[in-house]
Amino acid sequence: MMAFQLLTVVTCSIIAVQDFRERKVLWLCFPFAAIFLACLHIKHVGLLPFLYAALTNVFLTSCILLILWLVTKYIFKKDFLNVSFGLGDMLFMYAFAMGFPTITFILLFVASICFSLMVFIFMKVLGNIETVPLAGLMGIFLVAVILMAHLPNCPSLYLL
Repeated sequence: MMAFQLLTVVTCSIIAVQDFRERKVLWLCFPFAAIFLACLHIKHVGLLPFLYAALTNVFLTSCILLILWLVTKYIFKKDFLNVSFGLGDMLFMYAFAMGFPTITFILLFVASICFSLMVFIFMKVLGNIETVPLAGLMGIFLVAVILMAHLPNCPSLYLL
């Protein structure tokens, strides 16, 4: 189990570095992140609860992305993919959906978006950045969550 956590941390760190440096991420990183997160999830809850949660999480992620697409296309009248939202960001969200039970996923997903927004605003004020490296920021958040899960008296991410 520790190996999958380490592999997840390394993969998310690679995604973050590539997203910050080049504003693009090698596509192979996302399936690996999804596989490592899924393996962690399965090890903690079993295959059937994993499948139920993963399908629910993918459905929720798809609904969120559909709403974003509709708002972008019909309200802002812009192209969605690679203009308003990156393919890597979308792929990372689906990889993220593999990793946790549904309630935990929702809490972590919302917290990661809030974290990304706060960091982006801070970096924008400093003048270092123009666009949001969402996959990279969410990757950093996920690395922090996985590392903090090892602190004493920290509840399991897989209980909900």
